[in-house]
Amino acid sequence: MIDEERSEERVPGLLAEAASHLTPEGDPEELVERILTRGTDRLFTCDSPLGELYVGVSQRGVRLIGRAASPEEFTRRYRERFDRLLSWGTDEGTRRLAQRVAAALASEKVEVQADLSGTTPFQQKVLEMVQSIPRGEVRPYAWVAREAGSPKASRAVGTVVANNPVPLLIPCHRVVKNDGTAGNYAFGADEKVGLLEEEGVPVGELAGAPYLATPNTGIFCHATCPHARRIKPENRRRFRTAQAATNAGYRPCKVCRPVVAG
Repeated sequence: MIDEERSEERVPGLLAEAASHLTPEGDPEELVERILTRGTDRLFTCDSPLGELYVGVSQRGVRLIGRAASPEEFTRRYRERFDRLLSWGTDEGTRRLAQRVAAALASEKVEVQADLSGTTPFQQKVLEMVQSIPRGEVRPYAWVAREAGSPKASRAVGTVVANNPVPLLIPCHRVVKNDGTAGNYAFGADEKVGLLEEEGVPVGELAGAPYLATPNTGIFCHATCPHARRIKPENRRRFRTAQAATNAGYRPCKVCRPVVAG
């Protein structure tokens, strides 16, 4: 949703921004010029499965998505994180982008570029792996760490996921604890469970038993893997860990690639 009236607030907003940085010896005109030269990114709101969210967009793509008590609070948070200002986008291009972002946040097959230029190579790799998790499936932190090339970095992966700048666009709600429980979420644990259940994930069944195997094939999978979903109830064998499934004689699925401790 684009707020045209707010476009008139751009210059006063920049002046207020300058004033917030002034020292007694500061030159207001010089500071405003510096801020204007630095440029601004676009701000709009859009609907999502979590309600209305603020969206900050750079020339490279969507840079920050979140809730806020006011546009000013979101703008301040954006500035502190990226050293960039925001102004309300009211042009037709921004309108179309807002519609595409809303569709992407609702898990529709719409391509929307995320701007992760403010993250480290490790963080980018982690978020890239998170983005690869299909709708209706979940993966544990250990899996993300392994796929990102740092198998011993589960805790670091948790930190990256917790600070995901573009939730829903990069579906960090699909990353769960290694025991299958949902875990925390930036918008709240209940919101995370709701998102997963809406995608068809049997959250309650995963807790304590996130792996499924079948003696018919001798293979075990993440319980949300499409292959696991096709196992008939009478042939399902549940396991708490991938190692336990391996110890029982099952081999990991080549599609969902469960992590077996080395």
